[in-house]
Amino acid sequence: MATQQIKGSKRYRAAVEMADLTKTYSVEEASALLNKLPKAKFDETVEIYAHLTVDPRKSDQMVRGTLQLPHGSGKTVRVIVFTENPAEALEAGADEAGLDELIEKVTGGWIDFDVAISTTSAMKSVRKVARVLGPRGLMPNPKSGTVTDDVAEGIKLVKAGRVEFKMDKTANVAVVIGKRSFTAEQIQENAEAAIKALLDAQPDSHKGKFIKGLSVSATMSPGISIDAAPYNK
Repeated sequence: MATQQIKGSKRYRAAVEMADLTKTYSVEEASALLNKLPKAKFDETVEIYAHLTVDPRKSDQMVRGTLQLPHGSGKTVRVIVFTENPAEALEAGADEAGLDELIEKVTGGWIDFDVAISTTSAMKSVRKVARVLGPRGLMPNPKSGTVTDDVAEGIKLVKAGRVEFKMDKTANVAVVIGKRSFTAEQIQENAEAAIKALLDAQPDSHKGKFIKGLSVSATMSPGISIDAAPYNK
């Protein structure tokens, strides 16, 4: 019986042949290697993945946070603002702004945006759409900087490359760190910033080794393992 070939595009198979997937690399090496792999016809998103040793079942071991990427995310971020003063938010760069009408629109199922910001006073009304926004990670939250009375600054930071991350139920975290069109150096510096943000988010209740595994990949590429040992000192 003939051996079944590994499924995947020619580009993916070529990438697997170029990258030794049994090895672990430094962030610098992994970024350089990813940059050399065959690219798709679109500008793929690059993410860094971390498998953590925390217990996701314990509320005091939740890992989440935000970071400002040195070179931005490369993504056009669509921002809406829940506010009583929509003119100010729109002037500051919001894609949509308002309160009652915007809440009604979201309640009807509209979620064509990437980040939702709310003023402090508007949050009482915004809680009405928590069931819509919460499961999608779009609910404004003071800890992520998306509940703010400095709407202009909030929009500026989000559009400039601030990204959020949150651990899932299997203790994994994925952080967007750029696009394939970025240089290897830009990917490296964004990756290092993301790893630092993860380390800063380590719960006080968790001691010892924190990061079990690290890898970086693009939308259509295999994952390249990163040596996590230097980050578990």
